[in-house]
Amino acid sequence: MLKQIIFITTLLLTLGIFAYTVRRYYLFFRLTKPFPVKNWKKRIGVMFKVAFFQSKIFRFPLTGLFHALTFWGFCALLFVVFEMVLDGIAGTDKALAGIGWFYNVLTATGDISAFIVFFLIIIFLFRRNYLNIKRFQGIEMTQRHHNDAHLALTLIMLVVFTLLAMNTYYINICKFKGEEVLGTYPVSSVFALFWTSDNYQIMSLVYNGMWWVHILTIFAFANILPYSKHFHVFLSIPNVLLSRLEPLGYLEPDRNITREVRYMLNPDAADVSAENQAVERFGVKDVQDVTWKNYLDSLTCTQCGRCTSVCPANITGKLLSPRKIIMNLRERMNEIGPKLVKNGKDFSDNKSLLRDYVSEEELWACTTCNACAQECPVNINHPSLIVDMRRFLVMEEGKAPSGLNAIFANIENNGAPWQYSSSDRLKWYDDWTEKENYRLPLVQELAASGKTPEYLFWVGSAGAFDDRYKKVSRAFVKILNHLNIDFAVLGTEETDTADSARRAGNEMLYQMQTLMIIELLNNYGIKKIITCCPHDFNTFKNEYPGFGGHFQVEHHTQFISRMINEGRLQTGDTFSGTKITYHDPCYLGRANGEYHAPRFVLTHLKAEVEEMKRNRSFALCCGAGGGQMFKEAEKGNKEVYAERTEEALKTGASIVATACPFCMVMLTDGLKYKNMEEEVRNYDIAELVAMAI
Repeated sequence: MLKQIIFITTLLLTLGIFAYTVRRYYLFFRLTKPFPVKNWKKRIGVMFKVAFFQSKIFRFPLTGLFHALTFWGFCALLFVVFEMVLDGIAGTDKALAGIGWFYNVLTATGDISAFIVFFLIIIFLFRRNYLNIKRFQGIEMTQRHHNDAHLALTLIMLVVFTLLAMNTYYINICKFKGEEVLGTYPVSSVFALFWTSDNYQIMSLVYNGMWWVHILTIFAFANILPYSKHFHVFLSIPNVLLSRLEPLGYLEPDRNITREVRYMLNPDAADVSAENQAVERFGVKDVQDVTWKNYLDSLTCTQCGRCTSVCPANITGKLLSPRKIIMNLRERMNEIGPKLVKNGKDFSDNKSLLRDYVSEEELWACTTCNACAQECPVNINHPSLIVDMRRFLVMEEGKAPSGLNAIFANIENNGAPWQYSSSDRLKWYDDWTEKENYRLPLVQELAASGKTPEYLFWVGSAGAFDDRYKKVSRAFVKILNHLNIDFAVLGTEETDTADSARRAGNEMLYQMQTLMIIELLNNYGIKKIITCCPHDFNTFKNEYPGFGGHFQVEHHTQFISRMINEGRLQTGDTFSGTKITYHDPCYLGRANGEYHAPRFVLTHLKAEVEEMKRNRSFALCCGAGGGQMFKEAEKGNKEVYAERTEEALKTGASIVATACPFCMVMLTDGLKYKNMEEEVRNYDIAELVAMAI
């Protein structure tokens, strides 16, 4: 009876402390903004795939297996904990033994799991302390964070050790008393052969002692976790369940800006006048501006460093660490949260998340390549938070690197990132020496005769104005003509999608361009779009539907691949035996999962495809995204494009192929930087196909 009283008192104290912690976090969550959650059926599927089956963890097979076994082992041990709580409350021993054969399965699983987890924790401690793994380091990883990890691992080791000891002495006690052993314990049965005693009192004392150490460690662990990096033990499953379902390239629009833009473009048609609405602060400056999902991300972060280890900015010595930004959000809320709860959301301590925790230099170094979000095992989306802070800098303070301010002005005034007139949008074709051989219909001219093309070829600003990428536009027109495709271009009516401006934080400019483009395309009855730019492809495919723009969109590599599959496009053996390496554009590959089409085309060309070390979803960014192509890079030890070019050169390929205008520019610069532009050529997939037909 005394044991029950002590146990129940301890349990209630544990639950009380835990309830206080839950209330504390609940009040912090109330300080944040809403985040939409829909499509529960799909979410449950993602939860099982990513959280329970650890799909992202297995991107690195060996460490993934170790972590997965630890996770599954913990799940198996939940039954043991549940039974011990019942025993403690009821004063019983093995309270669930009456469930029959399944009890043997559960106890055997728990016993084996405890043994496996014990040795895995030893491996984890060894890796952390002796292997000098780079992703466990960084300016954000202070001694406190390392101590936190060691404490959690030590407590886990103590939990499984005491369980094995309990099982071992339980078996010996049953043998001593001639009683049946309830349950099956494969590992502990072996230990019981060597770890025993002829003294019943000693065995009983050890058994009960281990029981109490085990349960008290679990109670302590439960209340330490919410304040440590291992909070993900509780939160990883709900965080994955509630994570974004959209492709990685998708950015959530700021609906306050949407309301403002709609009113600016058409005051009479706007649902609600912007003048009658209280305009909130645009973007993120401090914790009051983040969504509850951003804050949940910060609490769930495991500090594993996988995000930072694949960040192209961090790899090349820039200040940015995606892990640090997520950790900073949690630290800032811990600092200001209690004061906001007490004094209201308008309270200020003259500090903020932006600048006092996260510097502008960190934010502007991001290429928005989404490698960090791709690798995060608990589905944290770092780029969305980075872009939100950029939005504050650009739209609230008017602060951006000079190069970005220039493209903002150019897009707004000229409909292109560069200082070209919209009247020059067809010069890439007009100046083409072979144009007499290839038709280029205009949507406007077809519309005048009551016709609509099957496909709109969206040339894009780079395809119209960049000297190098004009050649790609011409090559693709050659392919379209060769296939006798019913297509047309917008010509001087085409304008920039402002995707680069958006990723750089100018959401208002992006939305203005978006609504004008959608209206234009809908007026012409456009249904199908082909584009050579992965950024425009991502914009049309993933982001326009949210603004009323519903189109069938193909990247030009997908279109070419489909034509080959359908038997409509035949190519010669121009590149037979030629060693070609392919660079995956972030917004075609990682953001939209298209890795097959470009490689299929290269294989059809009979080329010898030589992969870079980092390829497909592991591919390194070229360094141009997120507005980087239009600004000076932040300080580091190397340019991102140089890092990627060096990797391409190591393949020994004579051609570096890509399928993106930004990547084309950066890799061309990389080859020049390495003085290899004569030995190694850089071509778009469309150019290679055009040469082979």
